[in-house]
Amino acid sequence: MADVRKPFPWKWVALIGGIALICVLVYSTIQENQRRYEVCVDFHGRTHCATASGATERDAVRSAQEIDCSQIANGRDENMVCLDTRPSSTRALDGGSSSGK
Repeated sequence: MADVRKPFPWKWVALIGGIALICVLVYSTIQENQRRYEVCVDFHGRTHCATASGATERDAVRSAQEIDCSQIANGRDENMVCLDTRPSSTRALDGGSSSGK
């Protein structure tokens, strides 16, 4: 019996490469829609400002506030109260809307 070799499956390589390219394009498009905000929180006489990104303004502000509160609150109970406190300032870093004190 003769040794018959199958040709290299170039069609599959091209298909996988095309799918990878589409995934990269979708991912970069999603990243373009991220909102960046700087949020400052005053809590019990302490102030902290943090920057965060999110798919929406609300997500970005909440993420930054969580960072702020984790830095200035002592313990879980204070952290929960801090998260319910309105940020003292919010600044859009990507050209969106912002609010101050």
